[in-house]
Amino acid sequence: MLPSKNPLDYPFLVLVVSFSAFWTSARLGAYFRERQLNTENDGDYDDFALLLGGALTLLGLIIGFTFSMAVNRYDQRKNYEEQEANAIGTEYVRANLLPAADAARVHTMLMNYLDQRMLHYKIRNEIQLRQLNDQTVHLQTEMWSAVTTPAAAQPSPVMALVLEGMNDVLNSQGYTQAAWWNRVPIAAWIFLIAISIFCNLLIGYGAHRNSTLRFLILPVALSVSLFLIADIDSPRGGVIRVEPRNLEAVSESLHPR
Repeated sequence: MLPSKNPLDYPFLVLVVSFSAFWTSARLGAYFRERQLNTENDGDYDDFALLLGGALTLLGLIIGFTFSMAVNRYDQRKNYEEQEANAIGTEYVRANLLPAADAARVHTMLMNYLDQRMLHYKIRNEIQLRQLNDQTVHLQTEMWSAVTTPAAAQPSPVMALVLEGMNDVLNSQGYTQAAWWNRVPIAAWIFLIAISIFCNLLIGYGAHRNSTLRFLILPVALSVSLFLIADIDSPRGGVIRVEPRNLEAVSESLHPR
């Protein structure tokens, strides 16, 4: 059975749904204004303008804070991709310290592992991703066994260096996976959407004329902002994704020409 899908992994869905919700909120605010008796004085309008300005300021701060969270997580995924590439490249060199037969075996495994890690960044299909993860776990077990066997037969500081390098390779994959799981909290999304809907209600309620353009400006701006946040925050479903450029560079340097 496939894991449950997160709607936030589909930024274009976020764009469409959020725009519909925000535009509907603005129209609903205008509807409430039309049904209310015109008993407001200038002082009431000044108070409302103050309330609207405060709500929009709070909304701007929340959007900036959430966007910062998404960008930080994107940068973290990029940094761990670089660390993983460095770990694999370093261990490939250290494997030369093993006996010739073991070194050749480890080199072959690392090249296969490198191909799997690059594919991990590009694949989107959930079934294929699960199969790839199973293959990666199996290959990691084989790689660890390939370095621990000769290290146990001939324990030395040199062998300890090889073991340390392989440990870094395996740990870097775990750090990368943890970074991909580290997303903007659902509570932050709920709070952001709730404040956005509230502000659109206020915009509609405060409008003195039913101008279609006026009711589109804030919903469009907010829905595009949420789209961008969701796109950056989604490791696999967004348009803006981390490319395995460092892994590809290591692969090109290690593959024989």
